[in-house]
Amino acid sequence: MSLARPRSLFLLGFLGCLALMGVALYLEHAVGLKPCPLCIVQRICVIAFGLFCLIAAVHGPARTGQRVYASLALLSAAAGAATAGRQVWLQSVPADQLPSCLPSLEYMMDALPLQEIVRLFLHGTADCAEVTWTLFGLSIPEWSLLAFAAMILFALFQLLRRA
Repeated sequence: MSLARPRSLFLLGFLGCLALMGVALYLEHAVGLKPCPLCIVQRICVIAFGLFCLIAAVHGPARTGQRVYASLALLSAAAGAATAGRQVWLQSVPADQLPSCLPSLEYMMDALPLQEIVRLFLHGTADCAEVTWTLFGLSIPEWSLLAFAAMILFALFQLLRRA
């Protein structure tokens, strides 16, 4: 039994990310859920993973190139998993121990240095702990964490495969 070609699998990884972003945009624009700062970071990680997969699928590199693309995809998936894990943790913290809500991004861009904006975004706020939607008892960050775990497994498979 032969395994699917790496190029086809990278294309499949890209299509999976496209589907994830479609769901995210549907939840935002059709359902009316506003993404919190950690949700935005997770979207960036999904997009980065998808772009690495798309470039690998289009490029069709040799074994070393496949490993490079798989490593980059693995890094973006791991960053997304860490962010989703942080948000899942925030959802389990009592409300009185949560960080306060952030001011608008426009205000922060005018008033704060870039390093402080990034730090605030990555730590999350009370907005990030609010559970506004569930499916089968799992919140959006929990579903994201599962998706990032699948992406990590996919990238590890591509990285470690022999053929």
